[in-house]
Amino acid sequence: MAHRYFSNDPDEFVSEAVEGLTIAHPTIAMERDPLYVYRAQRPSNKVALLSGGGTGHEPLHAGFIGAGMLDAAVPGAVFASPTAIQVAAATRKVAGERGVLHIIKNYTGDVINFKIAAELCADEGIEVQHVLVADDVATDIAESRVGRRGTGATLAVEKICGAAAEEGADLATLVKLGESVGENARSMALALDACTHPGTGKKSFELAADEVEFGVGIHGERGRKRIPFTAADDLVAQLLDPLREALALQRGDGVIAIVNGLGSTQLTEQYVLTRALRNLLDGQGIEMQRVLTGSYVTALDMSGISITLVRANDEFLRLWDAPVDTPALRW
Repeated sequence: MAHRYFSNDPDEFVSEAVEGLTIAHPTIAMERDPLYVYRAQRPSNKVALLSGGGTGHEPLHAGFIGAGMLDAAVPGAVFASPTAIQVAAATRKVAGERGVLHIIKNYTGDVINFKIAAELCADEGIEVQHVLVADDVATDIAESRVGRRGTGATLAVEKICGAAAEEGADLATLVKLGESVGENARSMALALDACTHPGTGKKSFELAADEVEFGVGIHGERGRKRIPFTAADDLVAQLLDPLREALALQRGDGVIAIVNGLGSTQLTEQYVLTRALRNLLDGQGIEMQRVLTGSYVTALDMSGISITLVRANDEFLRLWDAPVDTPALRW
C-alpha cells in the first residue's frame, strides 16, 4: 500500500504546514502571498541569512530560523523550487543596511530563482550575495554541467555562517566563510526504501528486499548503483570511503560529522550508524570532533541515511559550538 499523508486540500498542503509551524513556534512569522517565513524578532544590525527550497526536506529550512542561524526561509511546493517572487519578497522583509546572504542548494530551479530574486532586489538598492552549496559526492561527475547537488552540508553552512552573522561579520566575510565550509564538506546517502510523493502516491523507485540504493538524492533521485543489503557497519564503510577520498582526509585530521535520517529512519538506527562511523574514523586515525545525529535534511518518508563530513578547523569548531536557538536545533 502506498504511503498516506495527513492533508486537506493538496493545493494548501504547504501553506497549512507553514501555518502550523508558526503556531508551534511563535518566534517564527509568516507571510501568505507570496509565501515565506521569517524570524519575528531579529537584530537589525546584522547581515540577514535566507535560504529555501522545496517542501519535503523538513526541518530544512524553516526549522532553522532563529538566533544563530537563518532569518528567513522560502518554501516551494513539494520538491519544487520557490519562485523568484517569493524569494525577493522574503529578501526585502529581512534586509537591513548590512545586506542579505542567500544560501542556495545546487539545484537548477533554486539557482535560477534565487539569482532572479537577487537581481530584482539589487535594482532596489538591496545588497545580496550568495553561497552555493554543492556537496553530494554521488553527483561529482566530470562531464556534468550542473555539478554536485546541494544536500546535507547546507545545514553546516547555515549553522556556521549563522553564528558568524550573529557575531557581526560583514557580508563579504560571510560569503568567504560559507564558501570555505562548502569546499570542505561532502555528503553521501543511501536508501533502503524510496520516498512517496504525496501528489502521486507512488514511490520514486522500487527496490528488492536485498537491495540498497547507493548515492540516492534528497528528492528521490536514483543513486549511482544498487548494492547488496548488508550489516550497518558495512553500509557506513561504503559511504565513508568516497567521502574520505573526496576530502583527501588523512590520519590526524578532524571532522564535524552529520549523521542524517532521510525521513523514516528511526533514531535508534541512526545511533547504530553513528557508532559505526565513529569506530571507522577512529580506525583510520581521523577524529570525529563534533557529531550531530538526527533527521535534519529529509526526503519525505524515505528510509535512508546521509553522512556529511566537514573538515574541521578551529574557526569552524568555534562557530559550530556557538549558541543557536531554532525549532530544530538549539544549544
